[in-house]
Amino acid sequence: MSPLSAQQRAWVDAAWKLIEPQRLTELVVGMVNIPSPTGEEADLARWLTGVLAESGLDARYQPIDDRQGNATARLRGDGTGEDLLLYAPIDTLTVGDADEDVPWVGPDLRADMRPHAEVHGHHVLGLGASNPKGHGAAVVAAAEVIARAGIPLRGDLLLGLGAGGMPTNGRTTRGLNRLNTGQGVGCSFMLEQGWWADHALIAKPGWSVAWEEVGLCWFEVRVRGTYTYVGSRHRMPYRNAIAGAATVIEALERWFPQYAERHTGGLVAPQGVVSSVEGGWPRMAAVTPALCRIRVDLRTSPRSTPADVRREFAAALDAIRAEHPDLDLDWDMVLAIPGTHTPEDAPVVAAAKDAWEEIEGRPHEVIVANSGATDANILRSRGLPAARIGMDRIGPDAPLPLDFPSGMNVVDIREAVRLTRAIVHTAVALCTRERSRR
Repeated sequence: MSPLSAQQRAWVDAAWKLIEPQRLTELVVGMVNIPSPTGEEADLARWLTGVLAESGLDARYQPIDDRQGNATARLRGDGTGEDLLLYAPIDTLTVGDADEDVPWVGPDLRADMRPHAEVHGHHVLGLGASNPKGHGAAVVAAAEVIARAGIPLRGDLLLGLGAGGMPTNGRTTRGLNRLNTGQGVGCSFMLEQGWWADHALIAKPGWSVAWEEVGLCWFEVRVRGTYTYVGSRHRMPYRNAIAGAATVIEALERWFPQYAERHTGGLVAPQGVVSSVEGGWPRMAAVTPALCRIRVDLRTSPRSTPADVRREFAAALDAIRAEHPDLDLDWDMVLAIPGTHTPEDAPVVAAAKDAWEEIEGRPHEVIVANSGATDANILRSRGLPAARIGMDRIGPDAPLPLDFPSGMNVVDIREAVRLTRAIVHTAVALCTRERSRR
């Protein structure tokens, strides 16, 4: 990208002057106070559609089913430039309901795990306040100030606030029955419905510009044993599927770091975890099950295909069986989303890096060893060059110390302001230039 022209610089400055911390606080509070667990984002998407329409954008609610939908909007250019899609998901990783979240998040729901916003000075606390809702608020605020500043765009500025961005299959509570409600389903549906651009910028955590993401493969491993009774353990054939599963889990935990080391490169360091174990009857501790299921999430490099990863996982399980020949197991890959890459010299990456460097006053600094996947994989896999930029972690002045949930659920509004500035700068650079001849 070339540096901003004097006119573009003036437009960016005009929009930056309109960014208000109070407005970002209002947006985050409004978003947090509308629960949006994966599969039930419709109410929030409708609210966001109204917010965008009130700001002068051509906003439309995009239903997926009766409980899930996207908010979309367009700020039209004169047709002589290239279009940019600003994107952020809007669903929360957990539900905010103790009946579903406890005890897996801990013994009870902390204040930041509930869909009720609390303002603490520069911070807003509540479920999803930072990831994804603080990032979504920055996308909305950026579009609002560009519209208010009256910047004459050449290309269209599109917004997508999408359902189903979290790494989950469908929930089956409260009458929900669709299994394909996560893993980028809202982003994919939005693109299928013609919400398309020349470039895409996704707002997700990390104060740096990223141009590649890990993908993910999920595996189900089934360890078989003998259905029997504790009173007969010493009298009949005995093979405990749960004990066998423990052997597999311990071996995989030793293998995951080796896998990560082999695939670390570029911006990524793909990790793996055993995420769940299912086997037996909790109501009947006297009986062992004939089957124990294990779920594995194995993150993947953009330089590996799901087929490559499947074969590598197969080799790992073959090695475990060779070491423990008494194990009886089989397995399947049950989900695959490839990792993706946008060339570092792509216009959207260059524009986002230029914005970062102007705000920071120094050369761009990448964040490496990433293992988090985002809907950027959906955007890129459909053909949109995509860059990612987001907010830094909360600091020591936050109302809660930093851990995984507070990193998701506490947002520093000062960080949201900085992210909004970066989005505005990137959007002006791309949407006010003449369309390149390709």
